[in-house]
Amino acid sequence: ISHGHGGSHSSSGGSTLLGYIGIDTIIEQMRKKTMKTGFDFNIMVVGPSGLGKSTLVNTLFKSQVSRKSAGWARDEKIPKTVEIKSVSHVIEEGGVKMKLTIVDTPGFGDQINNDNCWEPISKYINEQFEKFLKEEVNITRKKRIPDTRVHCCLYFIPPTGHCLRQLDVEFMRRLSHSVNIIPVIAKSDTMTIEERQEFKQRVRKELENNGIEFYPQKEFDDDMEDKSDNDKIRETMPFAVVGSDKEHQVNGKRVLGRKTAWGIIEVENPNHCEFAQLRDFLIRSHLQDLKEVTHNIHYETYRAKRLNDNGGLHPISSNDTQESNL
Repeated sequence: ISHGHGGSHSSSGGSTLLGYIGIDTIIEQMRKKTMKTGFDFNIMVVGPSGLGKSTLVNTLFKSQVSRKSAGWARDEKIPKTVEIKSVSHVIEEGGVKMKLTIVDTPGFGDQINNDNCWEPISKYINEQFEKFLKEEVNITRKKRIPDTRVHCCLYFIPPTGHCLRQLDVEFMRRLSHSVNIIPVIAKSDTMTIEERQEFKQRVRKELENNGIEFYPQKEFDDDMEDKSDNDKIRETMPFAVVGSDKEHQVNGKRVLGRKTAWGIIEVENPNHCEFAQLRDFLIRSHLQDLKEVTHNIHYETYRAKRLNDNGGLHPISSNDTQESNL
């Protein structure tokens, strides 16, 4: 490639460098900065009581992070309405700090009449968008806006083996456009492998028939590589999981599992359940993407609508408590 005197070369073909510059160190620079500041990750768990939501979250993060572990009584009564309770922890691993917030929704799906029980959850999700937006449109902005937006919603499907309940369909249909929903089949050790496969297919079909987009959404695949990775994941969803924070001895090794009269269900053994796949997907491959989709798609949609309704970009005053319910 011949270089003109200007030295700039704008063809997208890329220039041949005459020697090492050091552009590649940007990744290391970014890594150092992130290590210092740490990051937020907010995960919401939704589903009827008794499906092992708290246990699964503890198993995911290998620590007692759920709301129940934070000192709530074991025998607490099921609330009369859906409540929203969140508990935060700072988890550190390999020098990386993560502020993890678990948002729990006790009472969801536990009433005799579950009409509109997704409303408090939808309201909570929008309130977090609103909080972020208020900080963003301030004239003097914080260097780092605290992020309480829900990055991911684990939706627990009861292992009935039949089909989704109307409530499940309704919740996911209404919330799939404001939060990344990851459906999981809870307590999947109550089903045989065949029943599980059949149930998963049925759930996928029902979600498709109802036009429900769960995460990772097809339309947000960046490129062919992304698409093929995500297709593999979409084909295995909803993940059939079993949670346990108890350790047992198996062949001289300590494993997380559930002990039954006929053996031990090993939580992290892919032959026993899909917990390991869920964890790898949620934490090891897609955590950053969950945050990006939340910011670039769900929050952006909320923000655009909110600013439109608000007649342009004049700052939203803090006494303007009009919450928009999208």
